[in-house]
Amino acid sequence: MNTFSMYVARESGLHKLYPLTKASLTLLLLIAGLTLPVNWAGYFLVLFVIFPLAIWGKVFKNFMRIVWSISLPFIISVIIIQSLFWGKGTPIFEFWILAPKIEGVIFATISVGRIILVMAGFILFAMTTRPDALMISLKQVGVPSSLAYIIVTTLQIVPRFVTKASTILDAQRSRGLETDGNLFVRSRAVVPIILPLVLGSLMEVEERAIAIEARGFNSNREETSLIEIPDTRAQFILRRIFMVLMILSIIARVAWQLST
Repeated sequence: MNTFSMYVARESGLHKLYPLTKASLTLLLLIAGLTLPVNWAGYFLVLFVIFPLAIWGKVFKNFMRIVWSISLPFIISVIIIQSLFWGKGTPIFEFWILAPKIEGVIFATISVGRIILVMAGFILFAMTTRPDALMISLKQVGVPSSLAYIIVTTLQIVPRFVTKASTILDAQRSRGLETDGNLFVRSRAVVPIILPLVLGSLMEVEERAIAIEARGFNSNREETSLIEIPDTRAQFILRRIFMVLMILSIIARVAWQLST
């Protein structure tokens, strides 16, 4: 994985798939996990679809590490909030003002499955898809350059922020800033790190805007590319099947809501 994206170069079948095929599959998994009436669909899709795909793509170890590190704060917060602040329900135990409810824990567990599904789907897609290949394939099917740029940039936000934050942290440490110690010491070090990170990100936005203008993104002329990403008829049909499955999962959700 480099500093500009989560992409991990591997010789695998998943890496060789057309970028839009992988994007369609990722979108299908997300929609299915969020719309299917089965409460545990998120866990099922992660265990039996995303994990095998990560193994096929030869990125399973790095994939698990990144998913765990990013998802853990969300998982902890959801479990604490839903279990402790659930309304009426059956208490697991009561201690002072703390009374976690069984219903809240069950709801939190279901929500965690959906959080992991969303994180895992996007991270696997980012780790197995080159940003430049994705952008070229989007433009090949007629997506405007500005929209394609926004999509690709979104996949690069996390690694860029991590790299920039690490650089700022090293720079502040070299100036004598204490970043290790008790909670008070760490909280005091937040502002000297966050402020340069935010200001640097704003400056980077301006630099990117200038770069976009210099490359003629707003030009009305037809764009050409030296690189063509090959597509196949089989993958084209597969993407259409994914689209039909997305629609069916949404219909199943609506029908289930109307019947209850």
